[in-house]
Amino acid sequence: MNDPQVFKEELIAQTLKKLSKKGYQLDIDALNDLEENRKKLQLETESLQAERNQLSKDIAKKIKTEDVSPLKNKVSEINERIKSIADALEQVRAQLTDIYLDIPNVPDDSVPDGKDEDDNIEIRSHGEIRAFDFEIKDHVHLGEALKGIAFDQAAKLSGSRFVVLKGNLAKLNRALINFMLDTHTNEHGYQEVNVPQLVKTECMVGTGQLPKFAEDQFSLNEDGLSLIPTAEVPVTNLHRDDILNKADLPIKYVAYTACFRREAGAYGKDTRGMIRLHQFEKVELVNFVAQGEAENALESLTNNAEAILQKLGLPYRVVALCGGDLGFSATKTYDIEVWMPSQNKYREISSCSHFGQFQARRMKARYRDENIKKPILLDTLNGSGLAVGRTLVAILENNQNSDGSINVPQALIPYMGGLKTIT
Repeated sequence: MNDPQVFKEELIAQTLKKLSKKGYQLDIDALNDLEENRKKLQLETESLQAERNQLSKDIAKKIKTEDVSPLKNKVSEINERIKSIADALEQVRAQLTDIYLDIPNVPDDSVPDGKDEDDNIEIRSHGEIRAFDFEIKDHVHLGEALKGIAFDQAAKLSGSRFVVLKGNLAKLNRALINFMLDTHTNEHGYQEVNVPQLVKTECMVGTGQLPKFAEDQFSLNEDGLSLIPTAEVPVTNLHRDDILNKADLPIKYVAYTACFRREAGAYGKDTRGMIRLHQFEKVELVNFVAQGEAENALESLTNNAEAILQKLGLPYRVVALCGGDLGFSATKTYDIEVWMPSQNKYREISSCSHFGQFQARRMKARYRDENIKKPILLDTLNGSGLAVGRTLVAILENNQNSDGSINVPQALIPYMGGLKTIT
């Protein structure tokens, strides 16, 4: 018969090996020391409580016939010791919580090895890259010439990494949002939800943004709220602490929101234009599925996001992220990258991930299967369907004409009131 302790140690070793794909190294000795200290403090507390209970019984028996002051003094000493241990135990538990919340999700076995985005693997590509017979202009040049992009006015209002859209470019932005929402609700079976864009700390912890990425969040500390970095946070937390019925799965939500990020880790990157802003907009897809269904759901969700680019006629590719480029909460991710002519390369426009039970465990999001007694953790997934600003940028650059005008994609003409060219 196998030794349970040996089995446990082997399981931990296998998990740590998988986590090393993400470049994560757990200080297992420090964790074990804290766990041993926690157990020691708990055992001492239980022992002291038992001793106090016995003393209380002795006091009750002897109070009428003997001087019980020494016993009462002993009880007081025990209470003081229990209080001291409770304070120490709270500190140890807080340290353990910090360690556990800092451990990333375990990568799926299919995730390729690699250190960064250069090691990601292209899965497929779609559409032909246009050959221009004139000098390509970037979206900043195009938008400012059309008087539709105003970074100077945005800076006057809010500082750098903000943008003001005007006229037909503001209308094109709105058209994209409505087109994306209509496509996902009418063709892909998503239910539209409109959610708050300020959330509680526990929501950010639930989806994995906190405490790991605190420096990248905009927070209102006096209110205990954070501006959302993505609609993933409020939409996924819709089922925090819920127990759903398996018959109601899968649940597929789509939401349009503004998103807010400090971009703390992106100093000096993409400082020109709309690629990396503090405030931007996304249409987000979120799925809740039963365990064992996430792999197929990820393929479907990714296809849903791709459909938007196909309808807009924008060339793109899908890449599987390697371990070193995989997000903290994700167990597997496909990035969809759209072609940007001015940069002569593909840029991320959607990240489609499944998280296994990682988020559900943090949120206590479960479902009930009539064949299983205990509630089961859900699998969660999400992906952009799509990032609105980057889609706008891709349309401007891929659909530009030599005179600086922009051809409106056929799918958006009805949303633009019949307008076919922005001049």
